[in-house]
Amino acid sequence: MTVSSELERDVSEVLIDEEALQRRIAELGEEISADYEGRNLLMIGVLKGAVFFMADLMRRVAVPCEIDFMAISSYGGQTDSSGVVRILKDLDMNIKGRHVLVVEDIIDSGLTLSYLMRNLRSREPLSLEICALMTKPSRR
Repeated sequence: MTVSSELERDVSEVLIDEEALQRRIAELGEEISADYEGRNLLMIGVLKGAVFFMADLMRRVAVPCEIDFMAISSYGGQTDSSGVVRILKDLDMNIKGRHVLVVEDIIDSGLTLSYLMRNLRSREPLSLEICALMTKPSRR
């Protein structure tokens, strides 16, 4: 049995089809390109979930950008946020004076992202925005 057929067997329902997903990522790429035209963009991916979204998004962004990654956790071994946030991997770059776009796959409770934004704001970027693929407002 191939990995693909194993995955298909284990997935009971597809919530968003590939075509709709790629169309939305293309729209986001166009918006980011317009918003950051002529600016020094740094995209920060929140590991591990944002990796594939960020890779697809970067292919759709027409302005030059640099990337960096952070790994943060508020879950421990649970599925609900514990409220205690830990930085597991910090940035390699200094963001002071940079236009920063945080790329997140899914915003769940928002607690971890709120902590991350406060942490990044304290590092004095020129601007700090979020691009999320999906959000779960019912969890906040």
